[in-house]
Amino acid sequence: MAVPKRKVSSHRRGNRRAHHAIGKPNLRPCPNCGEYGVSHRVCSGCGYYKGKQVIIPKVKKVKEKAEESKQ
Repeated sequence: MAVPKRKVSSHRRGNRRAHHAIGKPNLRPCPNCGEYGVSHRVCSGCGYYKGKQVIIPKVKKVKEKAEESKQ
């Protein structure tokens, strides 16, 4: 069996794993509504992609639930 002859130091292990970190996503503003999102994807705010409406976004029902809880 292959067994390491000596313990790998934490410094050497850390140097090897230096590129394993996950970077932050590159966000860009939507040209239609201005909401930030990932490039080359349909805007989650307005549903537009390349100047055309591709999907109709769902409307959040937060206001209705707040009104029901007050009554």
